[in-house]
Amino acid sequence: MSEKKKFHIEYEIRSSPRILYSFISEANGLMQWFADSVSVRDQVYTFIWDDEEQQAKLLLTKENKLVRFKWIDDEPQCYFEMEVVQDELTNDVALAITDFAAEETIAERKLIWDNQIDYLISVLGA
Repeated sequence: MSEKKKFHIEYEIRSSPRILYSFISEANGLMQWFADSVSVRDQVYTFIWDDEEQQAKLLLTKENKLVRFKWIDDEPQCYFEMEVVQDELTNDVALAITDFAAEETIAERKLIWDNQIDYLISVLGA
């Protein structure tokens, strides 16, 4: 298996940082756009899609700003991060995603993020 590479994508989202943060950090918020079901216990988030379960440990959180998760069964250096970015001049809000994937699957992984974020935007009504 090829080594995973870090990639970064950013999406403009018309939302307040506080509201957007609740959608990326809380189980109820994540269930509305990221996974079919989400539960949290001892900093471990259990995500379920189509009856398939995956667990991720919450590595880092900065209120109204950032969450970083690591899939339990992934390589040690890999994580995925969702960061709320607000432009100081325009106050525009964006969601920056950092993730890891094998070189040959980065395009596919970006497409998955595109679809998920489109769904998030529709849920937010942004």
